Amino acid sequence: MTTPVTISDRAARRIGEILKGEGTGAMLRISVEGGGCSGFQYKFDIDRARGDDDLVIEQENAVVLVDSASQPFLAGSQVDFVDDLIGASFRVNNPNATASCGCGTSFSI
Repeated sequence: MTTPVTISDRAARRIGEILKGEGTGAMLRISVEGGGCSGFQYKFDIDRARGDDDLVIEQENAVVLVDSASQPFLAGSQVDFVDDLIGASFRVNNPNATASCGCGTSFSI
């Protein structure tokens, strides 16, 4: 991976709030899986174990993990948190995606 994944300040604050409620050792894992209407989809999970090959991003009270298989798909991406009229959600601004679905949870390369 040449360009790291970054977390916006808004996303870091929201992730920190979520992790605080999950107890000691909780981290947010972001991964990419096959599926969704565009071919790949983002997955967000609470995890308590770091893999040896995980990318670890620590910002404010947020700890985010990205597994090695997902890192190439997320290279150069920024994770943001948006709270607008259609709801609150994490959004991945991914420069590698050539297309995405309307809700922003799946993409193609």
